[in-house]
Amino acid sequence: MPPIPQIEWTFQLRFLVALALGFLIGLERESTKVEHNRLPVGGIRTLPLISMYGFGCAWLYQIGAVVMFPVGLASIIALTTVGYFAKTKEGRFGATSEVSVLITFLIGAMSLLVDVWIAMAIGVIATMLLSEKAKLETYVESLDRVGFLATLRFLLVTVIILPVLPNQEYTQFKLNPTRIWEIVIMVSTIGFVGYLLSKKFGHSMGLWLSGLLGGIVSSTAVSISAGRIARKSPERSSSALQASTLGSSVMYIRILILLWAVNPTIVNYLWWKLLILAAVGIVLSLRLPGGNRGSNGSEVPDLHNPFEIMPAVWFAALFVILSVITSIVKQSAGDTGVFALSAVVGVTDIDPFILSLAQRSTDGLRIAASAIIIAMLSNTIAKGVYFSVLAPAVRKGTVARYGIWALAHIPLVLIP
Repeated sequence: MPPIPQIEWTFQLRFLVALALGFLIGLERESTKVEHNRLPVGGIRTLPLISMYGFGCAWLYQIGAVVMFPVGLASIIALTTVGYFAKTKEGRFGATSEVSVLITFLIGAMSLLVDVWIAMAIGVIATMLLSEKAKLETYVESLDRVGFLATLRFLLVTVIILPVLPNQEYTQFKLNPTRIWEIVIMVSTIGFVGYLLSKKFGHSMGLWLSGLLGGIVSSTAVSISAGRIARKSPERSSSALQASTLGSSVMYIRILILLWAVNPTIVNYLWWKLLILAAVGIVLSLRLPGGNRGSNGSEVPDLHNPFEIMPAVWFAALFVILSVITSIVKQSAGDTGVFALSAVVGVTDIDPFILSLAQRSTDGLRIAASAIIIAMLSNTIAKGVYFSVLAPAVRKGTVARYGIWALAHIPLVLIP
């Protein structure tokens, strides 16, 4: 098969890109004028002209008239400033149109001066942001202010803490403060994505999707929360069990991603095993009816924002404690002791233990991989017990499904 020819971005093609991006943004601004019956600063004719103006200033800059680019930019800033003050005198506020004019000028200039893909990306993203204003404003209004402030505090603390932490190992247990906090940030970020998705879509799609997305945050929390829903509303027990099973299925994918980030080498021993276990959980959940998919009480309620400070500090503390305990157990009791510890730790949140084990396993990766599967086996049994105690209406189904799932772990522990 002949190689695909590379596009040669000539002067002419770059000019067409600048013109097309100006038309794209202008078309969006023109549709805003028609839809909202208001006059933006630029429209279908003005913004392509501004884009070409930026391209022309950049061309003059290239051929030696260096002063033309800053002069052109200053003239556009002056134009938008005059337009903004004239608009505010009429009682109209907001600088979206003025900013779109400045961006269009810069896109025209960048189409010539830099990699053309940068100009194209900025143009497309700017158009999307302009066109989705209503949806973005609705989303911001629906944000949980408490959760948002907790996230902001965590990010602030992270920005302050991470740069000052020493990046070296301490004690015989080789504890690296920078590495530990990086792992906390990574786990919190992945969990936060699941938290936002669950809050955004869980109400509208039902328990099954809420459980699926909640599994990105904490599959144990999903199982307990779904069990409480089943206890309060026995008629929804099947849907709650499905949510619990799907949340636990996602756990394997989440841990696979975390392991890849912490120690990619160990993933070679685990990736296919974790995918099999995730598939087993999904198949077991398909045998259950979806139940009520409406928005009435369909969200798993006990998910906490992973970007809150105290859960992050608690995760870091657990990570350090389990790292130390694992080292002591390995030195005193060998691999058998590590396996026993995996079974014990599995009844709680297994992420700190698994990541501490993966980070420290520069050798003995097969043993570490087996210990991780054992921890997951123990965690699966624990979640089955939690749910069956809380949801007596589907206790037999819960025991059968989680029992089959637990048995599926055993051969994967033994297979190297």
